[in-house]
Amino acid sequence: MATTTSIPKHPLTARALNFDTATQKLNIHPSRPVPVPDPAKNDHLIHVKTTALCSRELVWPSLFPTSMFAENPEKQITPGYDVAGTVITAPPASPFQPGDEIYARTRPSRPGNCREYTIVRTQEMALKPKKLNWVEAATVPLSAITAWQALFEYAGVKELDDPNANGKRVLIVAAAGGVGVWLVQLARIAGLEVVAQVGSAKNDKFVRELGASETVNYKEESLKAWAEREGPVDVVFDLMGGKTLEDAWFSVKDGGTLISIFEPPEGRKPEGLKDKVVKNAFFIMEPNGQQLAEVSRLLNEGQCKAVLDSVWDFEDYEEAFKRLDGGHANGKIVIKVTE
Repeated sequence: MATTTSIPKHPLTARALNFDTATQKLNIHPSRPVPVPDPAKNDHLIHVKTTALCSRELVWPSLFPTSMFAENPEKQITPGYDVAGTVITAPPASPFQPGDEIYARTRPSRPGNCREYTIVRTQEMALKPKKLNWVEAATVPLSAITAWQALFEYAGVKELDDPNANGKRVLIVAAAGGVGVWLVQLARIAGLEVVAQVGSAKNDKFVRELGASETVNYKEESLKAWAEREGPVDVVFDLMGGKTLEDAWFSVKDGGTLISIFEPPEGRKPEGLKDKVVKNAFFIMEPNGQQLAEVSRLLNEGQCKAVLDSVWDFEDYEEAFKRLDGGHANGKIVIKVTE
């Protein structure tokens, strides 16, 4: 029979942040049962240090109830699907053992990680980069893996050293946000010429420091107008959807690539561009510990950096979500769950 190894015993109950769909309110439950890991599923029990929030995550249960509760029969809605923490128990064959410091993006089909103890699976996690503290580590997984998959699985860039990428121009919409800052950095490392859409002089400077060589301010110029002036690009990454995605069709070359993490691009194709041939895709990121380990290497080598907007104590979760819902965060919003 499979067993787990462990370091000092953990409590049977612990604090967890819960979302009540009936009242649409968040509250800290003081004594939720600590989850029980299943070694057969590669479960690890993690003592959570920090988690990061994701835009619109509190509406996911109502939009996608089947997938959200696939592994959550109690329908416990705990936000925060990024996590950084310490392994408490692990399957004996796992490469991650008790005491290891890890970080991960976990599947939303299970309760999230804004709780003192959580479950993370082998294939979701990587060792925490040595150069990052707990707060910085929580900013990375979702945003970095999403950017990695957009660039290397959908945009046609084969690898970081792909010689065919050199000189290609990419446009990143909402470049100062959580995913955007990672697309800017990874594209720069891969040798691409990065055009970043921003909304302020402050963010212009910010994304240029990360690796953008050109910017377009959406408050001053539409993507359509900018493309008419500067010429279309090889790849557009849409992180906004809506009217912005519609405009993105004008800014990508014929034969180019348009990728959205918000909605299918075909649904926003302008009437006048029905004959324009563009490879386009919508995708939802998949947690991937191996890709996260590659990001860890880049972080430890100093080739890129974590981008933190703000950090909040567990008890200040309401303020953290207000900041998130404001829509103007530069980087990720982190909650410190335990010291």
